[in-house]
Amino acid sequence: MDDVALVNALKSGNTNAFRFLVDKYRNLVWHMVLRMTNRQEDAEDLCQEIFIRVFKQVDKYRGDAKLSTWIGSIAYNACIDNLRKKKREVLSSAGSIESIDLARADVAPLLGNIDRGAITKLVHRIIEKMPLHYRTVITLFHLEEFSYREIEEITGMPEGTVKSYLSRGREIIREKMTELIPDIQPVLFEADKC
Repeated sequence: MDDVALVNALKSGNTNAFRFLVDKYRNLVWHMVLRMTNRQEDAEDLCQEIFIRVFKQVDKYRGDAKLSTWIGSIAYNACIDNLRKKKREVLSSAGSIESIDLARADVAPLLGNIDRGAITKLVHRIIEKMPLHYRTVITLFHLEEFSYREIEEITGMPEGTVKSYLSRGREIIREKMTELIPDIQPVLFEADKC
């Protein structure tokens, strides 16, 4: 079912269409919520709340953006509302690499046999510790494969800011990876050449 047919079915109250929507966009919403809140306990409830918002607001969907972008925008705003309500994290872009605190002892079990899986786990742990805006932009761009323009639509950040956060986020990951695994630097720079 394409997005236009899905939206029309939702607007007509088709409950099967709602199940299809949840199945189709579950991963998108889950990745965003988990990355933004950093709390799995809250993520399930918030995901349900987001899909309820989507269902209630489906009449507002105009079709000028992809459905995934529109849902991503609802998810982003719900997460921001949740963070403000719980006052768990400052929502400014202020945040630094110093706030990312991973000791070598914390990552030693991951590095016994350095392989792609261990490196991926380490990168995800670094991303979890990053300031909110970096986490969000990296998740939307790399995990969900949204374009700069789509991320701008979802978050309301200007495209230049999105590019800046993405660039700085990658640099933070590279710096922390090099700090934790000095021998990985050639591997990281090799990846840049691809």
